[in-house]
Amino acid sequence: MPEPKASGDIAAMSFEDALRELEQIVHKLEAGDVALEDSIRIYERGAALKAHCEKKLKEAELKVEKIVFGPDGPKGVERTDDL
Repeated sequence: MPEPKASGDIAAMSFEDALRELEQIVHKLEAGDVALEDSIRIYERGAALKAHCEKKLKEAELKVEKIVFGPDGPKGVERTDDL
């Protein structure tokens, strides 16, 4: 399994790249073969990646709402909270 990236600007990452790295971190931590200090370091990065993914999802949700509802109200498609 590839090592999670130790550096990199999370804010510049796409949702897909951040999610992929977060999944790698989860697998590495679940395996339990990481030293304590390394576990803490990659856990912190994982928390930052999670926050970044949540932000990207919220931004996408707001864009969909603008498309669906538009300036003149609903365009015939209902918004769902499943996004």
